[in-house]
Amino acid sequence: MAGTFGRSIALIKTSLSVLKQDRELLLFPVLSAIATIILVASFIVPIFVSGLLMQAASSWVLQVVLLAIFYFITFSVAIFFNTGIIACADIRLRGGDPTVRDGLSVAWANIGRILSWALVAATVGLVLRLAAERSGLLGKIAIAIVGGVWSLATLFVIPVMVFEQKGVADAIGESWRLFKGTWGENVIGNGGLGLLVLPGILLFVLAFASLVLGNIVLTAGLFVLAIIGTAVLGVVYGSLHGIFVTALYRYAKDGTVSPAFGDDLVRNAFVAKR
Repeated sequence: MAGTFGRSIALIKTSLSVLKQDRELLLFPVLSAIATIILVASFIVPIFVSGLLMQAASSWVLQVVLLAIFYFITFSVAIFFNTGIIACADIRLRGGDPTVRDGLSVAWANIGRILSWALVAATVGLVLRLAAERSGLLGKIAIAIVGGVWSLATLFVIPVMVFEQKGVADAIGESWRLFKGTWGENVIGNGGLGLLVLPGILLFVLAFASLVLGNIVLTAGLFVLAIIGTAVLGVVYGSLHGIFVTALYRYAKDGTVSPAFGDDLVRNAFVAKR
């Protein structure tokens, strides 16, 4: 367990060292958030003004349709900018010096594949959510497990689509083959990156504790810090995750490891299946 924790910390530090070379990668999650807000607002405002939102309150079918559109919009934006991060990370990890324009150009050149993948990912996400809402505790747990397996199986979909120019179905199959064949199911590295969210969670816990104690001023301050901190950590996490996935993809596909990542670190980021 101590070794696992140590590798997780090392992975975060190494990913950060790569990010420090290209701080512009932080712009992609920011742009993603801005684009999502604009597109979602342009989707919700007309629905609210037209009264369609009120109609949806009494129509389950209409609720599902609106939710499906919402999912597709948000997934499309997230995948588009994730593609930009991965494209830039690949250039850096191969010794180049990427720009934001490079990432956006690659993403736009693959817009058809991105929208196709967004449609599939959004559909799966929507189905899992609807199933969870209609399930009991055990059902929710089972669906959460299915969702986790789906996330693992599709870990490399974006780099496979972009770098190998494969369609969504083939990309999903290749993603699962690369993941399972190289590291199996025991994920350690992504758990290490997940440690970044802990400070934000801690701030929210402290804010709620302060609220219970009745200190309004302190509560307000902690909530502001928690929101800002969570937003900043989310931006950093998004960039680091793109770097990590790109490095792991190259190792899985070619057996090569960027000099920025120690060979032992990448090999031990996942436990190989025997």
